[in-house]
Amino acid sequence: MIITLIIAWIVFIILWKLLKATVSTALTLAAILVLLNISFGITPQHILHYVTQFAQNLSQLSTGK
Repeated sequence: MIITLIIAWIVFIILWKLLKATVSTALTLAAILVLLNISFGITPQHILHYVTQFAQNLSQLSTGK
């Protein structure tokens, strides 16, 4: 019984740290997107477009086309 509680507590702590890191990262990205939108007028759609374009360029470079 005690071993089960210790393992459950360890799993809970690991999941809690993972959740904190995920929420922290999400809030940081949201703040960056809001600042880019307010200061430069860059929307998340623009960023997504540039990221997909970059990925396509990388795949073209790796295949040699």
